[in-house]
Amino acid sequence: QEKRSDEMIKKGRENGMWVLLQNCHFAKSYMPRLEQIVESLTDAPPHRDFRLWLTSMPADYFPVSVLQTSIKMTIEPPSGIKANLTRTFANMEPLELQKTKSPKKYQKLLYGFAFFHAIVQDRRKFGPIGWNIMYEFNNEDLKVCIRQLEHFIDQYTDVPFKDLKFLAGEVNYGGRVTDDKDSRLIKVIVEDYITPKILDDSYAFSVSGLYKAPPFSDKDGLLKYTSELPLTPNPEVFGLHENAEILTAQATTRELLETILNIQPREVAGTGKTREEIIFDLVAFIEKSTPKPFPIDEISKQYQIQYTESMNTVLIQELIRYNKLLYVMLDTMRQIKKALKGEEVMSEELEKMERSLFNNVVPEIWSDRGFLSLKPLMSWIKDLNDRVEFLQKWIDKGTPSVFWISGFFFPQAFLTGTLQNFARRHQIAIDKLSFQFNIHDEITSPDMIKEKPTDGCFVYGMSFEGARWNLDEHTLDDSLPKELYTPIPMIHFQPQSDRKTPTTGIYICLLYTSDAADERSSVDLGGRRIIKKK
Repeated sequence: QEKRSDEMIKKGRENGMWVLLQNCHFAKSYMPRLEQIVESLTDAPPHRDFRLWLTSMPADYFPVSVLQTSIKMTIEPPSGIKANLTRTFANMEPLELQKTKSPKKYQKLLYGFAFFHAIVQDRRKFGPIGWNIMYEFNNEDLKVCIRQLEHFIDQYTDVPFKDLKFLAGEVNYGGRVTDDKDSRLIKVIVEDYITPKILDDSYAFSVSGLYKAPPFSDKDGLLKYTSELPLTPNPEVFGLHENAEILTAQATTRELLETILNIQPREVAGTGKTREEIIFDLVAFIEKSTPKPFPIDEISKQYQIQYTESMNTVLIQELIRYNKLLYVMLDTMRQIKKALKGEEVMSEELEKMERSLFNNVVPEIWSDRGFLSLKPLMSWIKDLNDRVEFLQKWIDKGTPSVFWISGFFFPQAFLTGTLQNFARRHQIAIDKLSFQFNIHDEITSPDMIKEKPTDGCFVYGMSFEGARWNLDEHTLDDSLPKELYTPIPMIHFQPQSDRKTPTTGIYICLLYTSDAADERSSVDLGGRRIIKKK
């Protein structure tokens, strides 16, 4: 395609043709060549009627110079359910609403599909609460559903709701979904919109009753009904708690402030401290606050590898991981202090670090070697000190009776070590083991536990997002207003052999080591991910 593209552009610039190169993001190797071609258009002006059109998804390797010299147009889904529905019906011809032999059923289900389309697109603004992965649902998915709807209504006397739900939730939209929890979610969402109940004018899509499929009407009637919907939808229409709106607002604000920080001038007139002086003082403070690396050789003699105690191995592995981070921190802080004094060259890496420190952001060179976290710099430093203190107490006082799971660099190793101890003590194959999770909400402080359990371990330090533990009912419950995160009570992780997962009284959910909800931060609790009251 690259040779053909060159030929078409050459022919177009000579003869005044329009040339369209689609999906440039798929041609990464061609991007340097494209940049050269665009630059040559300035040196040797083409035919006055020549136009070069490029389409691309966002890609970091797309030439910046091409963007700077181009007129740019973006196509994004409208923000909000009201705007999304308005665009869907505004782009339809009036006759499209009368296509089938049962226009009333067709229009009701058409509105249901349009609403479902708006919901799955707008849920992305809620981040990990909306979808674990940000999927690119688009209008083509909706168009396919509409064509299938037309076919089924014309071919069958009774609407095959089951088939329509399957095609939408498993194929047209569901085919894009790769996460198992997202797959479960989208199949639940489609149940609310593709249902026999939608044919009843009183049926509402949400508890508030604000959102319904309007009575049979023409295009203008649908647009008028849609225009009366709330401009800013309440999270309840998405099936989410009202606190989800707070999280979205926080994420939007954070993104805005980060953008402002990145474009602010580096030199500002004034009589106070210079930027370099501020950063130097900050580095000196952080250097003073940074813990010293652990003496691994000495600790290894104290906590030797033992067949019956896998926690010794877990401890040494954790210390090695933290030491790698601490050594990098100390080394880079020494370098940047010299660079700020002019005693060393300010490399690109140190320049990035300087910018991050000034903006109270964890430098990339630290975060790449550190534990997963989205905290700002000073909170991250405090968290690092807390983690090191947890490990130091372990070294000084022996294996703890209760573990702060948030203090582990790699908690998966700790969980495996717990299973391994049980397997070796009871002579059971480890692949037959999984955890039973017993919540002890009567234990309100880790200090109340004086002895280790016979099997398994006591764990604290986890939190719920979007839920809370009801201490009166001893079960999961909805979050209280404005409580974004709530602590999970003490849990006894108890290994069991050939454990069968309960089918009632449980809620299966993901556990993340940080707010960065992705595959890197996901923790698999033996394939179960279950919280259950003892």
